[in-house]
Amino acid sequence: MTDHPVIAVAVRHPGLPAHALHRVLLAATVAGLAALVAHALLPDDGEVAHILFDHALYLSLELAGVLACVARAVLVAQRRVAWGLIAAAAGCWLAGDVVWTFNEQAPHYPDVADVFYLAWYPLAAAGIVVLLTGRRDGEAARLWLDGLIGGLALAALATAVLWDELVSANGAEATKTAVELAYPIGDIALVGLVLTAFATQGWRPSRGWLLLGAGAVTVSIADTAYLVAVATGGYREGSLISVLWPAALLCCGWAAWQSWPRPDPQLMLRRELFLFPACFALVALGITFYGQLREIPLAASLLALAAMVVAVGRASANYRVHMRLLALSQQEARTDGLTGLANRRALIDDLVAALADGAASSPRTLAFFDLDGFKRYNDGFGHVAGDMLLRRLAVALRGAVGAQGTAYRLGGDEFCALLDGTHAPDGPLLRRCRDALSEHGEGFEVTTSFGVALLPSEAGDAERALGVADERMYAQKDGRRPASRRQTADVLMAVLREREPELRDHSDGVTELSLAVARRLGLAGERLDEVARAAELHDIGKIAVPEVVLHKPGPLDDDEWRLMRQHTVIGDRILSASPAMRQVALLVRASHERWDGGGYPDGLAGEAIPLGARIVAVCDAYSAMTSERPYQVPLAHEAAVAELRRCAGAQFDPRVVDAFCAVTFCAVAGPCPAAGTVRAAGSRHAA
Repeated sequence: MTDHPVIAVAVRHPGLPAHALHRVLLAATVAGLAALVAHALLPDDGEVAHILFDHALYLSLELAGVLACVARAVLVAQRRVAWGLIAAAAGCWLAGDVVWTFNEQAPHYPDVADVFYLAWYPLAAAGIVVLLTGRRDGEAARLWLDGLIGGLALAALATAVLWDELVSANGAEATKTAVELAYPIGDIALVGLVLTAFATQGWRPSRGWLLLGAGAVTVSIADTAYLVAVATGGYREGSLISVLWPAALLCCGWAAWQSWPRPDPQLMLRRELFLFPACFALVALGITFYGQLREIPLAASLLALAAMVVAVGRASANYRVHMRLLALSQQEARTDGLTGLANRRALIDDLVAALADGAASSPRTLAFFDLDGFKRYNDGFGHVAGDMLLRRLAVALRGAVGAQGTAYRLGGDEFCALLDGTHAPDGPLLRRCRDALSEHGEGFEVTTSFGVALLPSEAGDAERALGVADERMYAQKDGRRPASRRQTADVLMAVLREREPELRDHSDGVTELSLAVARRLGLAGERLDEVARAAELHDIGKIAVPEVVLHKPGPLDDDEWRLMRQHTVIGDRILSASPAMRQVALLVRASHERWDGGGYPDGLAGEAIPLGARIVAVCDAYSAMTSERPYQVPLAHEAAVAELRRCAGAQFDPRVVDAFCAVTFCAVAGPCPAAGTVRAAGSRHAA
């Protein structure tokens, strides 16, 4: 079934286009309304005209508005309940007018027509609420509470101000007075509900809401004008006041066929929505306060009290909603959006809580996991497949941890688990976690490296715990890299030796000395391997230096020196292309920095220079000074060592020079001479 009944009619009758039928119906109702206005402005022109216009045309226009709402509810599934309620409200108003028109008996209160008229208000309000909330029960209930607060407050205000006057005018007929008060109260409450709808749309309502609001306002104006005219004896059937009621129902009918997008739940959280119930609650409070100063009807006091009680209930409902939203936001702030695991913030909070008692805290094990091969999988199969893999691994990790702790995703391909008790890295629980974060398939393999920190024995705070686990994880990961690093280094050395065959002995000598000095300074394992590779490849950037510069027999000029000093930067770029060589690249880049900050390329000084680079710098300088070159005379071992000692504290790290002297059985003793620069600094290989 089509969404638009006018289009449905056009489908059944293809000779009549939908837009033409729409225009015909609109033009007919507008013409009828204009005729009714013209009749109201003309002097009384007889009984026939009265029946034709004030009865037939009047009721026909109202019927057109009702049928438009009914057709919208029957033929369009979207918003069917809302438009069914509005159609019922308009139908009740039409029924009230039919009863009023053809009931020739003297009215009594409550009259049958009043019952139909007053039914307009709750039914129309219900339709507006459903339109606004999309049948979301919680939001609809809160809007009903808002409407109830407004209705009770307005009823209290009207009763306090008008009750005595209306009772006097009606000869103490309380029922008639209450019925007459019900109309303006219902009108104002309905208009307030429409304004609430406007507020949810940032006071820029759609055409449909404008027409619906126009209908509610028109009914309110007509009722007020009618009551004033009756009270003053100036009401005449068929006047302009009478035109307003069919105009209001036509507005509802026209509104039914406008565009009504699906309600946005976020609009129900706008602060304007709380303005109306707050104002009405203040009105009720003001009436109660006024009642302490002046006598007001008991009914007004009771209505005001009821409004404040409902306002308290509304505030309680608001509190529950906001507490639920706060709990939800806190949960979202502690949850990884992709995998559903707890996130880094939750881990930090849990670590702080776990270590709150210091050394007396219960023993826990923090495991830090990093996926190996995930980047290749993500690049090869795409980010969607990568996200799906992360979700599968997260589910597997949560299952592996079970009730023995909590699983976390820190971001990217990093996971953590905080486990109860103490667990060895090769224990069954951590083996299950490691296996859970692994997946194999055709063309890919994803595994995991992990590190463990025991709490509180190895770390007394969250930052230290993460640092220990992270460091051990990278130690395990890097432990798998030397073979790859060795292969890369061999390839690059082959390239360098093809370009500069004489560098082989120089590199071998620098590597041997660097390893001996590094061991003397306590380096081992991965750091020792990094120093060895940096010593081998510290000259790799010179493959980009022209041979005429590299082998120039005489001194280099300024431009040639600037070019020569770029070789460390070039070496860094070459080596950084391999992930396994990135740490080596940092050492090569810094191998010509000076202890006093006067080196290149970054002007690092002191401890800011990596220790491996400081070691290579001393060993490279010694090798350059003691090697035979076309542009220099080699120094004897003792002279070269004396030169290193002389430059310790300026060009070189004194501690590294002392270690070098110790491993080379240096016989030169005594205090270091004044700091200077190695005499062989003009060497192309020491540059």
